[in-house]
Amino acid sequence: MWVRTRTAVAGGMVLILVAVIAIWLVVRQVGDQLRLPRAGRTCTVQADGRVALDVEQMANAATIAAIGAQRGMPERAVVIALATAYQESGLHNLPDGDRDSVGLFQQRPSQGWGTSAQIRDPRYAANRFYAALKKVRGWEKMRVTDAAQRVQRSAFPEAYQKWADDSEVLSRALLGDVTGAVACTVGRTPVMHGAAATAQLTRNLVLDWGVSSADPASQTGLAVTADDQRDGWRYAHWLVSHAQDHGVKRVRFGDLEWTARNGTWGRVTGEQGPAGQVVAEVFADG
Repeated sequence: MWVRTRTAVAGGMVLILVAVIAIWLVVRQVGDQLRLPRAGRTCTVQADGRVALDVEQMANAATIAAIGAQRGMPERAVVIALATAYQESGLHNLPDGDRDSVGLFQQRPSQGWGTSAQIRDPRYAANRFYAALKKVRGWEKMRVTDAAQRVQRSAFPEAYQKWADDSEVLSRALLGDVTGAVACTVGRTPVMHGAAATAQLTRNLVLDWGVSSADPASQTGLAVTADDQRDGWRYAHWLVSHAQDHGVKRVRFGDLEWTARNGTWGRVTGEQGPAGQVVAEVFADG
């Protein structure tokens, strides 16, 4: 009887261990889906499909797309980069991860990606990812997950593919293929405001896009010249994506404007902004 009991207990422990391993594998495979809480998804992107993100994810996605465009990478590369960051970090700039992995792409200092501090800079991390992708022969014709895997060397090489559709929606919007596609509802207490917000917004727009025409027209706003409609919507969508962390109150391009109060794009009432310019207004001091 005692032997049977011990055998049954041992068998039960084995089953529990198998179940735990199976659960871990499932969580690892779809873990980023579990890390994307539905509450707080205050940004929506609509471009032949719909994606909902929180403001941090939206800002990170916008920077990843901008760095790709600044490097002259085709839209396919941006899709791959976004899908990779979706899977690796849920588009959050994580302070840690598996072993010494950090940041949006969970790059590892021990594998030569840079220092931990460097990798935590979204621009640096995105630049390193695109540089590595460019070295992959034939990446342009690969499936999203295959191209990402050649860069990341993940234990779950098929995991990136599930983010391909959402990443295509984000890419179309953030690269200016669609009008008024990014809308965010931001809080009433912005992280920055006034002259400090204008200065930081101008600096980061230049860093992300490499533009030289961003003009802090006043202490409560800036204007950036767009060569064409597509460039205009790239900058406009980037500004909305960074509204919460840069205190953006209003973005206007052509006859459309987004406001923090409504969180949506609508027709301009009254005089339109300067032709060929994207105009942003930040929250004033006080």
